[in-house]
Amino acid sequence: MNRNEVFLQEMGVGVQWRLRNPVASMDDVDAPEVEAFAAEPEPAPHAAPPPVFAPAPIEVAPVAAVAAQPQPPAASPAPAAPPAADADNAWFDNTPLPATPPPTVTKSPAKPVQPAPPRPQGAGAEEPESTAWFDDVPVPEASVPAVHAPQAAGQQIADMDWPALQAAVATCTRCDLCHSRQAAVPGRGDPRAQWLVLGTAPGAADEQEVRAITGEPGQLLDNMLKAISVAPEEDAYVTTLVKCRPPVAEDGSDSLPTAEQLAACRPYLQRELELAGSRMIVTLGHTAGKGLLGAAARGKVLRYDGIPTIATYHPADLLRKPADKAKAWSDLCLAKAAHAGRA
Repeated sequence: MNRNEVFLQEMGVGVQWRLRNPVASMDDVDAPEVEAFAAEPEPAPHAAPPPVFAPAPIEVAPVAAVAAQPQPPAASPAPAAPPAADADNAWFDNTPLPATPPPTVTKSPAKPVQPAPPRPQGAGAEEPESTAWFDDVPVPEASVPAVHAPQAAGQQIADMDWPALQAAVATCTRCDLCHSRQAAVPGRGDPRAQWLVLGTAPGAADEQEVRAITGEPGQLLDNMLKAISVAPEEDAYVTTLVKCRPPVAEDGSDSLPTAEQLAACRPYLQRELELAGSRMIVTLGHTAGKGLLGAAARGKVLRYDGIPTIATYHPADLLRKPADKAKAWSDLCLAKAAHAGRA
């Protein structure tokens, strides 16, 4: 066995191939040196390298130089470098696939989490839900006169004298009765009278004559006042809660005014009471008493703004039910006593 074969045998490779034209033996390398090299401790076994199919001829001099130098202990193979984070997707391959394919996620290097700096108060910070926008919504123009016009007209009425008040009643448009009326009916009698007699609304005859409580009910009223020594035209002022006649009911009778109609006419009545300075009030019928006082009852002295007030029957009701005239007479006597300060 030549020196080359010995060298390969000591390396654990052995003869894997034979040259067709073997290289001539080299005399410059002594066999003892090779044997000395072979006597050195055998390094840790390594996996056999794959066969070399076309090795170049080995020169003796370099081999001898390598053999003459002491061989360092074989180093253990370095562990393989871990794959880059971007290339490691084994966890994804071992994860069960969801029913719906997950969206593509682009990985980025992890950064330390830092608390977000506080946002300045005026830099778009979220605030509790505000409803200020609702307060800023423009009010429709049509609603302005509906709210302020009655108040302005009411103040104007409060400053009127008798002629201005009578003219305002005749041309009033404060409620819908102005569309159905034939004429507005003002009060009658002495505007400075101490007695004020109050009905509910004008009837058909009142509207025709433009006079409060006329016709047969008016005649009966005058007789009732005369019975207690009150002159109808000198000592009493007769008026109504509503100055216009309400529409006729389905059965042909006079209907009662609505709350809106009563409220629209109230400033006229209030001004009449102030201008007249009456010291006694007599209301005719349940609606008139309730409309003035809010609640009324017969047989006792009530007060409106400190003025003694008596509730009794309306003359039209007494004409339909004469049996109640005795009760009405009792009410009139109570009114006379209250006016005199005895009740």
